[in-house]
Amino acid sequence: MRDAGVNLVRLFGPEHGIHATAQDMDHVRGSVDARTGLKVVSLYGSTYESLRPSGDELKDLDVMVLDLQDIGTRFYTFAYTVAFCMHACGRAGVPVVVLDRPNPIGGLLVEGNTVDVATLQSFVGEYPLAVRHGLTMGELCHLLNGPLLPRGEVKADLTVVWMEGWKRRMAFGDTGLPWVLPSPNMPTPDTALVYPGGCLYEGTNLSEGRGTTRPFELVG
Repeated sequence: MRDAGVNLVRLFGPEHGIHATAQDMDHVRGSVDARTGLKVVSLYGSTYESLRPSGDELKDLDVMVLDLQDIGTRFYTFAYTVAFCMHACGRAGVPVVVLDRPNPIGGLLVEGNTVDVATLQSFVGEYPLAVRHGLTMGELCHLLNGPLLPRGEVKADLTVVWMEGWKRRMAFGDTGLPWVLPSPNMPTPDTALVYPGGCLYEGTNLSEGRGTTRPFELVG
């Protein structure tokens, strides 16, 4: 990064950690990255306050770059981590650059209800998005930094680096890109496709297959 004129000073990790190895709902501690020697700030600790960077963690930054692969479903937490980072950066006056990513289940269909944030708001439903929202991460960021910006939050200085070549009709396999697991129980694009419905079984006393080779495709 220094060869490119960029001085990378800190890493911020979402749910599952920067290496996407921590299990669902496992709180992640801050650490030091073995490869770079940089401090890793966890944005998935044991308190609500730990879900967003603090002012002290942002004060010496010129810009925050956010690059997370969302999977197109409201209750996947990465979009909320990005939104919380944008809001914190808005308050701190730190510009934000978001790298857009494909919606792996396509951008044509919007399905499912929207969460009642007045009574059921949580980190798997922070904003009134449809279960299958049909948006890319860049599009989500413009929505969460604009029309859905919570009252009292400061709009971030946001730049989105848009994708080239992606079409709304595309599934992830149509992109020709390799699938890199964003979390331990999201092993394939097929998992992402069934996740909007399969994850709802977590609200019952049934198992949705976490820990097997076919999570969210097996219920028992």
